[in-house]
Amino acid sequence: MGRSGSRRALITGATAGIGAAFARRLAADGYDLLLVARDGERLAESAAELTGRHGNTVDVLSADLATDQGCGSVEERLSDASAPVDMLVNSAGISLNRSFLHSTVSDESRLLRLNVHAVLRLTLAALPGMAERRHGAVINVSSVAGFGPVMPGSTYPASKAWVTNFSESVAQSVRPMGVRVMALCPGYTRTEFHDRAGINMSKTPDWMWLRADDVVRDALRDLDRDRMVSVPDWRYKVAVFGLRHAPGRIWRAVAKDARGRTGRGEL
Repeated sequence: MGRSGSRRALITGATAGIGAAFARRLAADGYDLLLVARDGERLAESAAELTGRHGNTVDVLSADLATDQGCGSVEERLSDASAPVDMLVNSAGISLNRSFLHSTVSDESRLLRLNVHAVLRLTLAALPGMAERRHGAVINVSSVAGFGPVMPGSTYPASKAWVTNFSESVAQSVRPMGVRVMALCPGYTRTEFHDRAGINMSKTPDWMWLRADDVVRDALRDLDRDRMVSVPDWRYKVAVFGLRHAPGRIWRAVAKDARGRTGRGEL
C-alpha cells in the first residue's frame, strides 16, 4: 500500500467535515492515506480526487465503526506491520437531535459505540506498533462541548468528555516512547455534522463558526508543539477557560440546547 518510505495516515469519518479536511491537508503534506467511512461511493470519489490532485496512494475501507465487524476490519489494518500507519485520526462521530428523556437505548448505544468505543478500540490497535517503532501520532476529534454539560439533555458532551480525558491519559503514557496522542476540541465548525443529525443551527451567530480547514491547520500545529489537547481559535479557548473555571451556577444559567427536532443522522 503506498510508496516505499512514504508516511501513511488512516482517517475515519473521512468523507465529510473535519475528517475530509484532514484528508486534504495530509495528502497535500505528502501522506499516503487510508480513508474510512460507511459510504463506499463517497470514499471512492474522495480517493480519486485526492490522488488526481496530489498523486498520493489513497486506499479506502468502507466500515461502520458502530459495529464490531466494522471496528474489527479497521483494527486489522492498523495492526498490519507490513504497512505501518504513522498517524491515526479518529474523526467519525455522531450526535442526536433529541434529549435523553426522549431518546432510545438503541440510539444512545450507537452514539457511545461510535464516539467512545470505536475511539478506544482503534487507538489501542494503533499504539503498540507506534510504540515499538518509537514514532507515530493519534488525533482523537473531541469537542469544546466535552468541557461541560452545555447541551442540557444531550449525551454528546459526556461522550466527548471521555474522549478528551482518555486522550490526555494515554498521551502521558506513550510520550516517553516518542508517540503523541492529542484530543482535538473544536467549537462549532461548518460541516455536514449538524445537518445530517437534523440539528437546526440557524440561530447560531456567524462569528461562532469555524472552518474545517482552519481547525485542521491549528490541530497539526498543536500536535507539532507536543500538546495533548488542542482548542482551535482564541474564542473557544476563552470559552473553555470559562467552562473549566467559572462557577457551575454561571454556565448552567447560560447553557441552552438550541438543537432542532427535524430528523436525525450521523457523520
